[in-house]
Amino acid sequence: MSVRIPATGTDSPLLHLGLRADGSLEVPPGEPGSPAAWYNQSPVPGEPGPAILLGHVNATDGGPGVFAGLRELEPGDTIEVARHDGTTAVFVVQRGEQYSKDNFDTQAVYGDTAGAELRLITCDGYNLLTGQFEDNYVVYAQLAP
Repeated sequence: MSVRIPATGTDSPLLHLGLRADGSLEVPPGEPGSPAAWYNQSPVPGEPGPAILLGHVNATDGGPGVFAGLRELEPGDTIEVARHDGTTAVFVVQRGEQYSKDNFDTQAVYGDTAGAELRLITCDGYNLLTGQFEDNYVVYAQLAP
């Protein structure tokens, strides 16, 4: 599988990641040029429910990560996910939301949906004092009709 976001110039293969021993999501690699990842416990993109894609906003060298441009996406932009079966699921961006990691809206992001949807998740809210990202940014998209 791969993801392509024309509005940001993003084109990345997708790793398949699951859960860590503590129940949190595995995180894709952060080195420069690292790809995005599909959370393999979420639906396959294009199937009913919220498919989850994860990617870094920056790389370990401080340069841009695969999802550096997520905040630039606007309603109506498209996201294309090439699937293993040779088809491409095209999603239309609905909105973006910033969530504090301490107040992450798990139900809104991971909860069941009636149709096929997509969530792109990256870190956000970098704190210069701690050197940590305190937030997540989530793009919500629905399968194009």
